[in-house]
Amino acid sequence: MRWLFLLFLLVNTAAFSQCKLYRISPRGDTLNCVDYNDKKQGKWVVHVDELRGEPGYEEEGVYKNGKRDGTWHRYNLIGSLTAVENYRWGNKDGRQVYFDGGRIEHEESWKAFDPEKKFDTIDVPDLYDQYKYSRQVFKIEAYSLKHGTWKYYNQDNGSLERTENFVFGKLQVPVTQVVAKVAVDDTDGVKKDSTKLKVKPREILEYEKKNSGKKAVKVRDGKTGG
Repeated sequence: MRWLFLLFLLVNTAAFSQCKLYRISPRGDTLNCVDYNDKKQGKWVVHVDELRGEPGYEEEGVYKNGKRDGTWHRYNLIGSLTAVENYRWGNKDGRQVYFDGGRIEHEESWKAFDPEKKFDTIDVPDLYDQYKYSRQVFKIEAYSLKHGTWKYYNQDNGSLERTENFVFGKLQVPVTQVVAKVAVDDTDGVKKDSTKLKVKPREILEYEKKNSGKKAVKVRDGKTGG
């Protein structure tokens, strides 16, 4: 057992030597390390008191070279989980889940980008075919964008109320065919609604194109009367 203690001592001594500031948890873990380059490193626990009506909270997760990395958990001051967030390069990345009273309130989906890059290549899904993608190169102007499905839940029964889909920060609107509704009379005299898409024949379109801008000519149609 003595060698385990010595190993523990060596590991912690190495950790301490990298930290200018730190604290030790009741379990002996090194927390809230600030290295000699003034960058946060390793596991952190952040406590924020209630202030001016804003609720207090605690967060725990890992810092890597001063930036949040991996999964972070947030709790209210009575210990209930209120959020699970994921980070990469210090920005939100992937699925984020937020809770209210023990139920999921909503879910978010984000995409983080390497801050060292100015451009990136992405696969954009086709709006008409879920199995098709097009590869595009774009300039990075924000290093964390809404990307993927966002979900909103009913707080009374936990059911899913609505979803939104984002592709690199842009909300995707479902594609629908625009049609004109016209009322038609049925044989029984009852008006019914039907949906029709009126398309002109090619010959008529060509005639209208050739005669566009010309003065309309009155044509005799064989009818009598004034």
